[in-house]
Amino acid sequence: MASRTTLARLSHFVSHSALPLARLGVDSLRGTIDDATIRLLGQDFEDRLRRVALPHAADGVDPFGLDREWAKYAVGVAAFFHRFYFRTEVFGIDRIPTGRVLLIANHSGQLPFDGMLIAASLFLDAEPPRVMRSMVEKWTQTLPFVATFFSRVGQVVGVPENARRLLDMGAAILVFPEGTRGISKGFSSRYQMLDFGLGFMRLALETDTPIVPIAVIGGEEQYISLGNLESVSKALGMPTFPIIPQLLIPGGQMPLPTRYRIYFGEPMTFHGDPDDDDAVIQEKVALVKGRIQSMLNRGLKERKSVFW
Repeated sequence: MASRTTLARLSHFVSHSALPLARLGVDSLRGTIDDATIRLLGQDFEDRLRRVALPHAADGVDPFGLDREWAKYAVGVAAFFHRFYFRTEVFGIDRIPTGRVLLIANHSGQLPFDGMLIAASLFLDAEPPRVMRSMVEKWTQTLPFVATFFSRVGQVVGVPENARRLLDMGAAILVFPEGTRGISKGFSSRYQMLDFGLGFMRLALETDTPIVPIAVIGGEEQYISLGNLESVSKALGMPTFPIIPQLLIPGGQMPLPTRYRIYFGEPMTFHGDPDDDDAVIQEKVALVKGRIQSMLNRGLKERKSVFW
């Protein structure tokens, strides 16, 4: 209880004092940062920034806290990892329909680089460029700086009310139905998906939203996890505490430069009662999971190297 109170106080300080100071610093260096970003990523990056749609935004900030200026620099960082560090290959991104859509993907990698790279691909590789919104775990709202930063760059707490509002706005929403269990899998379980939650399917049925299955390859090898320390994670109020030996090596905090491959599948549409029994919803969810698993299997078979 005491630790949560401390986190809450620290989060309040970060939100009301530290972040405004940080923004002043960024504002003072904006010209230098912008020039460096364009030199690194090319004029196309600036052009896409001008063309990207941010509906229902007032003064550059949307109802969920997405700040165009914050997002601009976050996308710049994501673009660096996408193009140069992980050298991501993207397949089938033209299959994403216009308008509202649920992007359903496997989750891996201990840290959510997979979500960042999917977002980067929608901005850098889709035509026209799009801003993707991600549903994040409720516990992230207890983390100092992280909660405010997530909202400024487009992340939204994963509750149905938020998702419905975003879909009404025509958003592309990324959901990882495996949750934190998926991202924290041990290396021995790589590319073996865990059970999917049912919420995304109920939402798709309720809002008549198409689903695009996504298979992400490359994340499972970026941090080699030998397991989780459950007692430590419980004490810290975290969902997991992975055992990652490479973090003990100088420079090991950076993920290994694996080559990411992101496969976008054909849109899937479902019809039915969103309030059906779990067993009925589970049958539909199994179809999405099965599609993603087959895409993973095919991509792994075609992959020649983890790093190239």
